[in-house]
Amino acid sequence: MFGQVAAPNAAGISVGHVHLMVADPEEHKKLWVGVLGAQVTNAGSLEMLKFPGLFVIVQKARMPGEGSDGSVVNHFGFLVKSYAEMKSKLTAAGLTFSMDNEKTHQIIAVFPDKVRVEFSEDANLKVPIQFHHIHLSNPNQESARDWYVKTFGGEAGTRGAFPAAKFPIGEVDVAKAAEAQAPTKGRALDHIGFEVKNLQEFCKKLEADGVKFEIPYREVPQLAGLKIAFFVDPIGTRIELTEGLSAH
Repeated sequence: MFGQVAAPNAAGISVGHVHLMVADPEEHKKLWVGVLGAQVTNAGSLEMLKFPGLFVIVQKARMPGEGSDGSVVNHFGFLVKSYAEMKSKLTAAGLTFSMDNEKTHQIIAVFPDKVRVEFSEDANLKVPIQFHHIHLSNPNQESARDWYVKTFGGEAGTRGAFPAAKFPIGEVDVAKAAEAQAPTKGRALDHIGFEVKNLQEFCKKLEADGVKFEIPYREVPQLAGLKIAFFVDPIGTRIELTEGLSAH
């Protein structure tokens, strides 16, 4: 089904969402829905934009922060059927590109609030667009990747030169940075999310492993009973854990 979170891996986990905190959510929504074809859905009072394998959540920031470049999460990316067609659509929408590789059919578009989003061509794609990766940036690529493998049950692998933790749909890739990058909290790309089966038990396991929660496990009635928790990974990526996104 379009926009449905991927089936979980053996650990009961799948990539869930990317959460943007921006100056003008409607400006973003015009792009995500009008240009990229996201479907709009709600979990109670929370509006979410659905793509195959990922929800994008866009909310208004009280004080808009820096963009994703220079952050631990440099960008996130999608597969599309046609690089040329997507480039044309994004150009017509007034976006610029921080990377445009005609040879590999890849572009990174700079969305409002300096949020970077990558689009890579896969002519065999069965849907118009599908989530592909979250791209971290850290001096120690392997240890960052290995943490996602251990914590979320990702499959260790690579994407080109990038170590990657792979999930049923999508992966977390790690590029080489010359120095530690800024934490995500308070930036336009504030956090990433994973959908977890039996979230309460998973949080207890993380606590036993020494994880300190920014927001401990709780149920949120105004979000249709969505269960959530927040913590920060060892390199500064703010992470939300959810249980219940897959129902939407």
